[in-house]
Amino acid sequence: MVAKPLFIGHEIYRRAAYGRLHPLAIPRVETVIDVCRELGWLGDGEYEASPRASEDDLARFHDREYVEALRIACESGRVEPRARERFAIGTMENPIFPGLFERASTSVGGSILAARRALEGRIAYHPAGGTHHGRKARASGFCYFNDPVFAVLALLDAGVERVAYVDLDAHHCDAVQEAFATDARVRIASIHEAGRWPGTGALEDDAGGAAMNLAVPRGFHDAELRLLMNDLLLPFIDDFRPEAVVVTCGADAVSGDPLAATALSNVALCDAALAVTRLAPAVVVLGGGGYNPWTLARYWSALWARLGGREIPSVLPDAARAILERLSCDLVDEEDVLPEWTAALEDAPIERPVRPAIVALREAASARHFRARAAA
Repeated sequence: MVAKPLFIGHEIYRRAAYGRLHPLAIPRVETVIDVCRELGWLGDGEYEASPRASEDDLARFHDREYVEALRIACESGRVEPRARERFAIGTMENPIFPGLFERASTSVGGSILAARRALEGRIAYHPAGGTHHGRKARASGFCYFNDPVFAVLALLDAGVERVAYVDLDAHHCDAVQEAFATDARVRIASIHEAGRWPGTGALEDDAGGAAMNLAVPRGFHDAELRLLMNDLLLPFIDDFRPEAVVVTCGADAVSGDPLAATALSNVALCDAALAVTRLAPAVVVLGGGGYNPWTLARYWSALWARLGGREIPSVLPDAARAILERLSCDLVDEEDVLPEWTAALEDAPIERPVRPAIVALREAASARHFRARAAA
């Protein structure tokens, strides 16, 4: 019997966070949990509360001085100027707020747990994960700790010899690639929007062949994602013969996100994520970015259903619809909230012709990663 996927969450994500007017000061994981529960998708044995990573756990990757500085700042509610400058905490980008240290530690604990459950044969789904910008000794890009790094490390520490990390967030996974750029046991692939913060992840940034970075233009759509997945990313990962995969599924890649300009349906992104999960016996699925609470909740709820082989209703029942109708967001004007964002979970596919820029990217990436290897 195939083990059921496991949803890893925590009630801590219901607490107010990030203060006012921050892109992450919106309902996220808690909405996904509520929608999935309302639809009957979190049955017995399908949900597990995330543990909180200890400071010793966090020091497996992050510098102890940084961990301690963040904890002290959270306990006191203030950041010393030297700590702000050195660790980038207490800024508009990475603010200090009540419960921050516990929340960030819980995200790491969830990713460590996800790796362990994946090795037990479960597809471990941890939507609160995906903080892929957190650096070893510095907060970055709304990320204080880097939970994807801990998922990969937990797999390696358990004896897994080949781990693939795939990132489908609209922003490049700069800190994850930096963490494993010289580790031959890890292969990294990312599809992200070109010109978007943090500005890394060019095709030439390949970590000596261990990373494939596909920076795509604005308006990147479903047919283009399929082309790059089938012709480049999936063969690149499959050639590595991974024993485990970790995939980050940022909802900012869905059309309608205020901090990205892609034109992808959540159906296409679900298809891409599921294709990655078929490449290895141990699978961890993380969340990531996402700043439109409607498109995020719909994508991550639909992804959970797809991971478990559940049928997704074409029209949401009233109780589930009401959860989405209660959402709000300062970054999305009320008149821009589309009716389908509260009526159903799945988007209509966004089908357009593949543009020459995507074909050129495929050819350049193929020459860099496949033809050179064949010649060698």
